[in-house]
Amino acid sequence: MKEHYYDKLLNINTSGKGSANHIDHYYPYEPTPYYALEVLFEHYDVKSTDHFVDFGCGYGRFNFFIHYFYHASVLGIEMNPAFYQKAMDNRDQYAKKTKNRIERIQFNCCLAEEYTIHAKDNRFYFFNPFSVHIFQHVVNRIIRSLEESAREVDIILYYASEDYVFYLQNHTAFELHQEVVLPGIYEKNPYERFLIYRLKM
Repeated sequence: MKEHYYDKLLNINTSGKGSANHIDHYYPYEPTPYYALEVLFEHYDVKSTDHFVDFGCGYGRFNFFIHYFYHASVLGIEMNPAFYQKAMDNRDQYAKKTKNRIERIQFNCCLAEEYTIHAKDNRFYFFNPFSVHIFQHVVNRIIRSLEESAREVDIILYYASEDYVFYLQNHTAFELHQEVVLPGIYEKNPYERFLIYRLKM
């Protein structure tokens, strides 16, 4: 029910799942459930000055949700050209419905490990879009960007891969800042949660 409600509210179409990618280490697209996003942002503060980067954004659901309700800047990184085009089509449809500044919603069609982290980027979202090998490359780029422009950054993991968690906790200075579980679901599946790791430099 929430899937239909929010897609209609935002005037977008983000339902369904994507087929498997033909590039090693990249996984099929699956949107974060709207219910999960509701729970996350009941507990996690977002400022309009935040700049989110969603790796493996698919059709852009996470991006539109944040922009509509919190007016933050959002950038979706998507390597699949068909998914990227769908996200851009959704952006056009979203623009017809909302009066928010859509220039703060951007999408890049590129590999995650090729994206250059900008000094303004401070919130990074992952719903298991690729292998830990690529995750390591992306996190290292984030850390290097902090050496050039010191700031507080968060890595937000949904349905967190054990490999992601192990890498962050054992090979980086990121520390677990917050855990947000999905009531009624987490009890049956302990992966149904968000883990927010924070690093200040």
